[in-house]
Amino acid sequence: MKRLSYHTQEKREFRLAEPKICTNNTAWLGDAYYFWTEEIDSIQWGHNSKRATGSFEIYKAEIDTENVIDTVYNEDHYKNWLQQIEKAAKSIVKKTGFKPTLKEINAYFKKNDVLYGVDGVMFQDLPKGNDLLVVNFFYRKRIQIAVYNASIISNFTFHDCFKCNNR
Repeated sequence: MKRLSYHTQEKREFRLAEPKICTNNTAWLGDAYYFWTEEIDSIQWGHNSKRATGSFEIYKAEIDTENVIDTVYNEDHYKNWLQQIEKAAKSIVKKTGFKPTLKEINAYFKKNDVLYGVDGVMFQDLPKGNDLLVVNFFYRKRIQIAVYNASIISNFTFHDCFKCNNR
């Protein structure tokens, strides 16, 4: 199945011809091309996290999710994902005596090929911002797809440009 998704980047002199990989140590799911499944989330991400140049751009693409771990809608995928995280965390706690950081979990996954053969992971977190109509009731899923295999990304094109809020 192909899923329309959105990629957010700071506005630069030239438009992107392909998505940029995120290699930040705090990236939730490690080194990947990150896409939002809803445009509103990509816009909020731009306003909150892509402020370096004062403007940001949204690109859209189709993501082939056939070989993507779906922790949002597939219960079996979610349960397996949860087991992998807890296995990694327990291993790290046993070695260090401390709860692991996100960076340590991602390093464990990479070292132990936990995601070998997987093209990506679809993951949700809590929505942020003022787009929710009910105060402190996080009823809407904010979903990202971390893509590890760029070949599942197609029809990558410019979508829109925004000036950052509060600049």
